[in-house]
Amino acid sequence: MSGVAVELPTERLLLRGWRDSDREPFAALNADPMVMEHFPAPLTRAESEAFVDRIVSRFDESGWGLWAVEMLSDGQFIGFVGLAPIEPGRLPIRAAGPEVGWRLARRYWGMGYATEAAREALRFGFEALPVEEVVSFTATTNLRSQAVMRRIGMSRDPADDFDHPALPEGHRLRQHVLYRLGRDQWVAASA
Repeated sequence: MSGVAVELPTERLLLRGWRDSDREPFAALNADPMVMEHFPAPLTRAESEAFVDRIVSRFDESGWGLWAVEMLSDGQFIGFVGLAPIEPGRLPIRAAGPEVGWRLARRYWGMGYATEAAREALRFGFEALPVEEVVSFTATTNLRSQAVMRRIGMSRDPADDFDHPALPEGHRLRQHVLYRLGRDQWVAASA
């Protein structure tokens, strides 16, 4: 598989490029109803494969994106964390940079891995890329991800919250919250 990526080690994790061996565990986590609770539906195997292909293509284009995350202790693939560009016009939001996002297998929840890896993705974004701001968004019901957003220094202005245009009126996930972190905030917090 292509998709050469800068590797980013943290205390317990390695954010790296994708391998063919990641496809099976990634499909399993994408099929887990609890992991996908705040998405419209779990992904089929074909949808998961297509998602990996898009991620790898992004790395081929730019060298950064949604990194595969593995445990340094045993090399186990646990999910992804990284940065993704926001497609212009796809969402009714103003953003001066990419989105930071994560998706981890359920057995790795509650251990601080998403926070640890997201901080490293932010560091890369603000120190290696010309990024002025990073955003993150999720359904209002996704309290776990919102807690990660706050732990990594992001803040929310309720005026920025929005209804996701891909979801119909009345859908349980339509209402979304938007969190932001600017370069100045990152530099001040890192000093």
